[in-house]
Amino acid sequence: MNFKNLDKDYAVTGQILPAQIPAVAAAGFKSIVCARPDNEDHGQPSFNEVAREAERAGIQIIHVPVSGMVSQGAFMKFEQAMKQMPKPVLAYCRSGGRAASLYSMLRN
Repeated sequence: MNFKNLDKDYAVTGQILPAQIPAVAAAGFKSIVCARPDNEDHGQPSFNEVAREAERAGIQIIHVPVSGMVSQGAFMKFEQAMKQMPKPVLAYCRSGGRAASLYSMLRN
């Protein structure tokens, strides 16, 4: 799994598989943000599948699905999560782009 650090507390990556959660934990991440809607691609693991493994590993996880432009509601949910979730945070979507966009909006 490759991730890109946007700062010391936030990194982005493409789709996470449930089997990769131990590697996420080993990398030191305390929280995960999923910016990918379920059923976006055939064969994509659901948020709940990833969340089950994250919770088993003691990692907090939240679903902030973004399809197209980031909605005000999605941004508000993300903003609140970033205030409350333990750091560092790993965020994912299909490629990492939407996860990075959410963070960019937070910083502006």
